[in-house]
Amino acid sequence: MSDPDIAIIGAGPAGLIAAERLAAAGHRVAIYERMASPARKFLLAGRGGLNLTHSEPLDALLDRYGEARGWLEPAIRAFPPQALRDWADGLGAESFIGSSGRIFPRAMKASPLLRAWLARLDGLGVQLHPGRLWTGWDGSGALRFAPRDDGEEIVRARATLLALGGASWPRLGSDGSWVKLLTEKGVAIAPLRPANAGFSVAWSPLMRERFAGQPLKRIALSFAGQRVLGEAMIDAGGIEGGAIYALSGPLRETIALEGEATLAIDLRPDLSEAELAIRLAKRRPGETMSNHLRKAAGLSPAAAAVLREATNGSLPAEPNALAGLIKAAPVRLTGMALIARAISTAGGIPAEEIDRDFMLKRLPGVFVAGEMLDWEAPTGGYLLQACFATGVAAAEGIKRRLSSAA
Repeated sequence: MSDPDIAIIGAGPAGLIAAERLAAAGHRVAIYERMASPARKFLLAGRGGLNLTHSEPLDALLDRYGEARGWLEPAIRAFPPQALRDWADGLGAESFIGSSGRIFPRAMKASPLLRAWLARLDGLGVQLHPGRLWTGWDGSGALRFAPRDDGEEIVRARATLLALGGASWPRLGSDGSWVKLLTEKGVAIAPLRPANAGFSVAWSPLMRERFAGQPLKRIALSFAGQRVLGEAMIDAGGIEGGAIYALSGPLRETIALEGEATLAIDLRPDLSEAELAIRLAKRRPGETMSNHLRKAAGLSPAAAAVLREATNGSLPAEPNALAGLIKAAPVRLTGMALIARAISTAGGIPAEEIDRDFMLKRLPGVFVAGEMLDWEAPTGGYLLQACFATGVAAAEGIKRRLSSAA
């Protein structure tokens, strides 16, 4: 095959959707992927039910991106959740809104959608080259790849899109090795950090042995003025889960500055403190505290164990004090899981390094999309939504550049 018009490095959602848009516009597109097959992390994410995006109002969805909202907003408004649903429906992966507002394909898996997607790309003439490790540029500016069968492959393209992901789950292909290559070219990179990951807690031996793997259901977590309803999971080394992930950014930054962070867990968010106190005042003579917490407060054994950890085993008997503890049980977090175990990555290429077309200002003709960019969001469909939207935005930028150069 002759050199393509556009070389896309990375076969995750951002790279694949950009390839589709560019090939549909008549460009010759080649995708280079270091792994033996494409979209490995996408497939892993789909094992438990592929959460494509979220159905909440667009302004609320945009707020999930925090400080990055301002520069991500044009891309997401141009390819919003409904556009992503329409695209999935067009591949036969009809979507639906779950009870939590999250949007899934009815098959609840990534593999059928990916098979249909790759077939569409093949029909558009997109060339997929697996087993190609990108190693940078040669002296003439051409792309260099190290194929699995040794040697070196040189590719000259009119435009390049980098969609190499962050550094979470490196065994699936995204290990952050691109940071060195771009830094050598003068591109500023915000340090890659774990996002949507669990946190370390110095549980007692009893807590680790008896309650590791136990869920905390229908709880609310509070930290730094934010409150999140959801669930969490106790593990031997700490705590994780969707509600924890939603607060991972501020928790991570506080731990980095202060060495620890104290999370408040409301174990009965459906009851007020006063209502709980009334219930707890009705303890029968001789009733154990465990039974009292289970019957009067409706706490699971794991939730009761969290209270005991917070008080070193000395729970207050006075109803108001006990109710206050149930509504705000403190849990001291001392660290965050390693980036290799995180669901996603914070940090990456800052907005100041790209133009409105997602092209690197220091490397004309080189565009970026997806998790390489410096943004983070909680789980719930927000991660894939931004990856798809930035991939589409970068594709539109490439089309404009090639059109103006024609």
